[in-house]
Amino acid sequence: MKLKTLLLTAMFSLSMSNLSVAKEVQIDKVAAIVNDGVVLQSEIDTIINRVKSRAKDDSQSLPSDDALRLQAMERLINQELLMQMAGRMGLQISDAQLDQTLMQMAKEQGGTLADLRKTIESSGDNYQAYREEMRTEMTTQQVLRSNVERRIYISLQEIENLLTILDQQGQTNEEYDIGHILIDLPVEGSTQDIEDAKIRAEKVIKLLNEGSEFKRIAIASSGGQKALEGGQLGWMGINEMPTLFAEAVKGKKAGEIIGPLRSGAGFHIIKIQEIRGRQVVETVEVRSRHILIKPSIIVSEEKAKSMLEGFVKDLNAGTADFAALAKEHSEDPGSALKGGEYDWTDPTTYVPAFRDALLSLEKDELSQPFRTNYGWHIVQLLGKRIADKTEIAKRNRAQQMLFNRKFKEESFAWQQEIREQAHIEILADE
Repeated sequence: MKLKTLLLTAMFSLSMSNLSVAKEVQIDKVAAIVNDGVVLQSEIDTIINRVKSRAKDDSQSLPSDDALRLQAMERLINQELLMQMAGRMGLQISDAQLDQTLMQMAKEQGGTLADLRKTIESSGDNYQAYREEMRTEMTTQQVLRSNVERRIYISLQEIENLLTILDQQGQTNEEYDIGHILIDLPVEGSTQDIEDAKIRAEKVIKLLNEGSEFKRIAIASSGGQKALEGGQLGWMGINEMPTLFAEAVKGKKAGEIIGPLRSGAGFHIIKIQEIRGRQVVETVEVRSRHILIKPSIIVSEEKAKSMLEGFVKDLNAGTADFAALAKEHSEDPGSALKGGEYDWTDPTTYVPAFRDALLSLEKDELSQPFRTNYGWHIVQLLGKRIADKTEIAKRNRAQQMLFNRKFKEESFAWQQEIREQAHIEILADE
């Protein structure tokens, strides 16, 4: 990412009678240098103000402004590193892709894009600024996926072992709502560093056991990625957690504080906030075929969409063959050679926009062009059936659990690595 504006002050000339006075007015200032980018004080203030506003609405107490500033700084440094990586990768989120995501968010909340905008503006936020924050969030998540997924390998033996464990457990439908605090360690921490971190972790546990609010302590003390959200990791099954957590929560009850748990990152403290049964797995399966066109330097967003609109027109008129179009034009290597066909699949495994477009169709009906993270699609529903829970479904679920666990672990490790390689300079307050 290019340097944000480095102009820290501006000079304004003021005429006062016969005396001309130059007054220095501070517009913004750099709080940290991250390689060839910066973190601005205004960005830190925005995060702090939002956390304070949310805490006020929830009647939640917060730690000191210094603690909030540190957490906001850490988040923005990590975000800046990921955005710089996105720039090197040539990764950009288009307006069409952003709008598709926002419309999906609005739909999940039972409203329209206009309703979402109204809600954002009524809360005092600027909608355009919110859009750009969402673009940044989508970009950083894509960078993470692109770089972390290649580090993950799941063997057939691991899947078999997990299937055996799931069968032995009997009760595989439990999910845990987890709160997390990390007392982190320097990369090459000394024995004294480790001892000091352990003492801090034990003090945190003591405060929590005495009734201190978990979210407030997490915001003030945690070095984890979800610190500013009060350490809330959300719901996850025992086989989706990092191995360290999974072993620790077995047999524990809601409300229990667990830790300190030592890992290479530091000392972890977790709280089991709630326990619930896992939802029943969807038994509907669909068979479909699609054509994917990816926007590029040569093919614009508009061109990709218009190409597919032309295909739909020809297909509905009976002047084109779907399989032939897919083999010639589709940029999905997994299905193009098969005429764009996907075999019977649980639709929940598809990205939300593709899943929703597919499930809105009747048998043999063809969709209009729509956008996902992968590009522009048209899809045709070839069939729908109710399927029993098969061994394949169980195996896929086990593989996804292993992937989720490894992704969390590798994501943290990879971000630590790129941070160690970066030039980061925190500028002192004046």
